Amino acid sequence: MIDYHTLFTITYGMYIIGAGDRDHGNGFISNTVFQLTSEPPRFAASCNKDNYTGSLIEKHQHFSVSVLHQKAQTDILGTFGFKSGRDLNKLEGRNVKYGISGSPIILDDSIAYLECQVVEKIDMGTHWLFIGDLIDAQLLNSTEEAMSYAYYHQIKKGKAPKNAPTFIAKEKLVQTKETGDKAIYECSVCGDIYDNNQEDILFEDLPEDWTCPVCGAEKENFIKINN
Repeated sequence: MIDYHTLFTITYGMYIIGAGDRDHGNGFISNTVFQLTSEPPRFAASCNKDNYTGSLIEKHQHFSVSVLHQKAQTDILGTFGFKSGRDLNKLEGRNVKYGISGSPIILDDSIAYLECQVVEKIDMGTHWLFIGDLIDAQLLNSTEEAMSYAYYHQIKKGKAPKNAPTFIAKEKLVQTKETGDKAIYECSVCGDIYDNNQEDILFEDLPEDWTCPVCGAEKENFIKINN
């Protein structure tokens, strides 16, 4: 039997992958970016085939990677992780730099960025694996710690978006999770779980202006999912 909570122990970072140009740019939260070789410096990034950003990478053949720090705001995580660039301009009002290739680079809450030119695309079934040669890299902040996926999950109480390669359906997690008798609430926007059995404050006692730590949805968007 697979205990899906085990998968949360695998080490990942938290990034925003950007693509497009000044006219049409977008980005999404990813925890699947890794270096393949040092000479030449070559990186891989995974992208769900349904992601709007993926179509921009295919069109322009380049992408950026912004490395998020541990204090990244909920708004950044919610917008780039759980909203679609087909429905809104994610870059509007953001601190964005356009790189050597013209790709948008999101600087908000970032400690560094990479810019890559695509050299290969591999079909991984539900996802594309874009492989790119590094054409630029800059350190923006040497004082903040990079956010790991474990930190995002354990401290930020974040969840993987459904298009993420590390997404695990809550039904699989429930199979291996012992729950108590207290109520459990689910965010109707992003699926984040507030479990009264694991929190110091009952959901019912949270202030009315409390918002989802993942997507920023208001308290009223949470639905009780157990009796």
